Amino acid sequence: MNDEQSDKGAQLEELSFTVMGYISKTPHETYEAVADPAQLSKYFTTGGARGRLEPGTEVTWDFADFPGRFPVEVIESVQDEKIVVAWEGSEHATAPSTTTTFEFSPVDDGARTLVTVTEKSWKTTVGGAEGAFGNCMGWTGMLAALKAWIEYGIDLREGFYK
Repeated sequence: MNDEQSDKGAQLEELSFTVMGYISKTPHETYEAVADPAQLSKYFTTGGARGRLEPGTEVTWDFADFPGRFPVEVIESVQDEKIVVAWEGSEHATAPSTTTTFEFSPVDDGARTLVTVTEKSWKTTVGGAEGAFGNCMGWTGMLAALKAWIEYGIDLREGFYK
């Protein structure tokens, strides 16, 4: 049975996506580059990040391309392994919030890290697809910026959006 046959009658209820990349640092170093607001502000949140990505912490992110701080809720964090965050969804989300999961998997006996970013909660509409595709681009850019920053000290986002 091919994919087309197995999907007959199946209804797509939500759009989600996963992007991934290898970082030539340990899971601990890579996790910290995402969880620590000072580091995150160096390569991702062009307007700055406040609050460590751990449950119970007040976290906000600000971007030059989407001005204005917005709150980020930390649902779960497992040191060096996983961070799950959520923020207010748009009218194109299937839930009140959009959920993004970062997973940090050791590679090459822990010398490198596979970072996987999965986001869900987008409606199967044109607006939902536009939101999902836009965020997919954003998280792919975040991974590239993370790699450039943590491995080489280069800020890829400087002047990119403004």
